[in-house]
Parts: sequence; structure tokens; C-alpha cells
Amino acid sequence: MGDIERVASSAIEAGLGIHRDVGPGLLESAYETILAEKLRRLGLQVDRQVPIDIEYDGIADTGAYRIDLLVEHALIIEIKATEQTLPVYSRQVLTYLKFSGLSLGFVMNFGMATFKDGLRRLVLDHPTSYSSSRLRANHSAGPAR
Repeated sequence: MGDIERVASSAIEAGLGIHRDVGPGLLESAYETILAEKLRRLGLQVDRQVPIDIEYDGIADTGAYRIDLLVEHALIIEIKATEQTLPVYSRQVLTYLKFSGLSLGFVMNFGMATFKDGLRRLVLDHPTSYSSSRLRANHSAGPAR
């Protein structure tokens, strides 16, 4: 199993355990805190609320987006705590993947009746055509918050 798949499996198992033990009802920030700590206890590097800077056509927007959890500088996790998993959540993660240059992300919606119903795995291939000089994005994993 590849390293990113090991990280992904660990994240899914941790999320499933949290959902099983705690269930729906907490705020997103509480699930984010708990999941980040569980992943750290597994020996994984986890950064919270990682800013992504965007530049388009010479226009810069510093910290335009924030990734809820960035695990091992390779996996994006967007945390939700709603009764529905909306398509916009997946589009949000795909946008983060595109701007960060990463390929794998999850939506983890802890508000659903089952963890499986709230889990979305998103993969983005980065074709060479993405390297437009008019659109650039940078992210830096700062200190965990």
C-alpha cells in the first residue's frame, strides 16, 4: 500500500471511530480538534486551518481559503457537521486540491446518521495544462492551531 493510502486509511479509521463513539451533534470545530489529535497520536503530521494563497492574473488574495486539516502534507480533510452532504462540499475539496497541487482529499461529514454516508473521497489528477502563468496558488503549512 502506498504511503498516501496508508495515511488515507488511518484518517478513515480515525473518523469512523469518532463517529461511532461520539456520533453526530458536535460543532465542526470540535470534530476537527478531535480528529487532528487522534491522527497525531498515530504519529502523523497534522496542520489545522492551513491557508492557501491564490494569484490570478496578477491579483493576489492571501489566505483566500483554509484547509481544515492537512495530513502529512499530502491529504486534505474538510470537516462538516451537517444533516446532508451537499455537492458543494466535494467541489470545495476539489478546489483545494487544484490550488494546493495535491491529489487526494476527503469530505468527512460527522452530522450524518452513518460515517459512510458522510464520507466522500476525492481524487484530482494534475494535467500539465494546469500550469498556467495566470493562475497560481501557494499553501504553507504553518503551526497547528
